[in-house]
Amino acid sequence: MLMKLQLSLLIVLLACGFLYQFTLKSSCLFPFLPPYKSQQGLEALLGHGRSIVFLETSERTEPSPLVSCAVESAAKVYPEQPVLLLLKGLTNSTQLLSNSTSPALSLLSAIDNVFLFPLDMKSLFEDTPLFSWYTRINSSAERNWLYVSSDASRLAIIWKYGGVYMDSDVISIRPIPEENFLAAQESKFSSNGVFGFLPHHPFLWECMENFVENYNSDIWGHQGPYLMTRILRVWCKLRDFQEVSDLRCMNLSFLHPQRFYPISYPAWKRYYEVWDTEPSFNDSYALHLWNHMNREGRAVVRGSNTLVENLYRKYCPRTYRDLLQGPEESVTWEWDPGNK
Repeated sequence: MLMKLQLSLLIVLLACGFLYQFTLKSSCLFPFLPPYKSQQGLEALLGHGRSIVFLETSERTEPSPLVSCAVESAAKVYPEQPVLLLLKGLTNSTQLLSNSTSPALSLLSAIDNVFLFPLDMKSLFEDTPLFSWYTRINSSAERNWLYVSSDASRLAIIWKYGGVYMDSDVISIRPIPEENFLAAQESKFSSNGVFGFLPHHPFLWECMENFVENYNSDIWGHQGPYLMTRILRVWCKLRDFQEVSDLRCMNLSFLHPQRFYPISYPAWKRYYEVWDTEPSFNDSYALHLWNHMNREGRAVVRGSNTLVENLYRKYCPRTYRDLLQGPEESVTWEWDPGNK
């Protein structure tokens, strides 16, 4: 009996030792994601400067399948980096998630490196040129407030903490090998739907200053892609792209349209069509699906064999499995103006 007891104790000790070593190894591989996600504050996660950031500046707290796919695909492509979804309508992430009946929030919160937080714009804009603008603006009188507040928030969060910002209709397919970059939508014109910088990069500070000095929210895109393009033209002498090669200027890269926009916005419906031979997207890091153009609310339907369905199946399999509907039960999702 004593021998059996000693043997059992030895097995328990060995098991505990194995678990301890495994925990240490996991911490070395993924040092900024300790076992309990609830313990991770927003500042701590952002402070590593390697986050992938998505924003929702409306009051919506029910992510669409497209938003879920964008976040899941980023988490899949960047497994050792925190992927953050900040929602303005989320007041208390712990309370909401514990009481949530949202399938998308439940799905995303179950992914190890995905974190959901409230978006507090006033706090975010502190210590930036945007703070004075934000505290005096009458948002209820702004026709394009969802757009301009999103344009401002993405500049501030990446300037403060560094990382990569992505619109929530961007499906990641492979890692971006750049630290300081802008994404060309077309030749000599920058988007602001995807960009990445190290913390406190002067390009983004100039963007925030110009945002305030030349503020005009009545012109769509004036505070977003047109702003990025204005500052880029000050920094760099832009020229046409040669084949699929990126442009380098000072300490930033201007990435070829094929990297994120292989299907341009006039052809956005091609994502919702069946292709005889689907494109390989071998030159792309992510795909912008132009949800801003999808005002009729085209849905991704399971079994349709459209290009976008096949992208979901490959790059966001959990979303595909849990959130997509078949043709007999499909619903048209509300158009979300926040996804550009």
